[in-house]
Amino acid sequence: MASATHKARLAALSEAMRRENADVLLVIGNNWHADYLRYATDFGIQEGQGIALVRLDGATTLLLDDPAECERARTEASHCDVQYAPQLVKEARTQIVRAGNRNVAASPMHLLPYGLVNAGNDVRYVDGAPVIEKLLMTKMEVELDCIRRASKLADEGYIIFRDAARPGRKDYELIAEIETFFRAHGIAENFMIIGVGGQEVRGMAPPTGKTLKQGDLVTTELSPCIDGYYAQVCRTLAVGQASETQIKAFSVYQEAMAAGIATVRAGVTAADVARAENDVFRKYGLGQYTTSEYTRVRGHGMGLFLDQKPQILEDVDIPLVPGMTMIVHPNTYHPDAGYMVLGDALVVGESGHELLCSLPRDLFSVPVQ
Repeated sequence: MASATHKARLAALSEAMRRENADVLLVIGNNWHADYLRYATDFGIQEGQGIALVRLDGATTLLLDDPAECERARTEASHCDVQYAPQLVKEARTQIVRAGNRNVAASPMHLLPYGLVNAGNDVRYVDGAPVIEKLLMTKMEVELDCIRRASKLADEGYIIFRDAARPGRKDYELIAEIETFFRAHGIAENFMIIGVGGQEVRGMAPPTGKTLKQGDLVTTELSPCIDGYYAQVCRTLAVGQASETQIKAFSVYQEAMAAGIATVRAGVTAADVARAENDVFRKYGLGQYTTSEYTRVRGHGMGLFLDQKPQILEDVDIPLVPGMTMIVHPNTYHPDAGYMVLGDALVVGESGHELLCSLPRDLFSVPVQ
């Protein structure tokens, strides 16, 4: 049986399909680009590829090319007509043609297989972005509830991470502590990366077995997922007493994040938020460290994908609207201290925002015993 959240999503999809004059919405997904498929089917794909065909009345066919995934979907997404389709593209094309639908909205278009794009005159595709992308970015209250709960656990998880950080421990031991905590609270999905060291560290990555030592900075982002919805928090800690250099460097990140968050409200653009953050770095002569050579984004949307639109960059003119959920994080390299991170999750409101993170915006330190 479909969950209340999924029923609400299906109703929103049907309304958007009518508005865009689409007979069928075709969405494709895999483990990395799973949010479109999950929105339409409430199924979190792990292996292979999947294609869902959603009709105006909400009836959904889910085609999967992995037999184990198909068996799992028949249990977890029993509200869909789940079919094993080893020749996925051929079966999708056959079903679309058989149904006689002439106006199929497909999304995301950049993932559409060649065999569907070049299906001949039997099928006419339109870009499905107007149908589903706004729905992915702008959350209903039932979706916001999941993200709020995930954010609360992200904050609690960071306290576990901070308390686990001490000299002599391996980076993967800290991650094991977090995974134990999250799984004890029913969280099976958590995207997490880590950085350990000093001025030589240029970013975060999966654990490599580095040993924490006094003077190191330890950076991480935690991204727990509840009912498919991700939240995220980013923080930095010093092993032992933070140095004056580290404290001075981190103050730039604190000022930049505060400036970015203060900008967030309906009507501004993602570019406005990024510019507010970057202007702080430029004020201190650190403008080059806001470029793609040293950093990727200054924040991003979050929801059924942990890094969804809008990306917070100065060339992204997507306007913010109420119900968008995002993290603002001026994460980048500092030439004096190394890579530092700081990020809070929030919900866009009409005249401001709802902050989802309750952690202090401090450069944490852990004692050396």
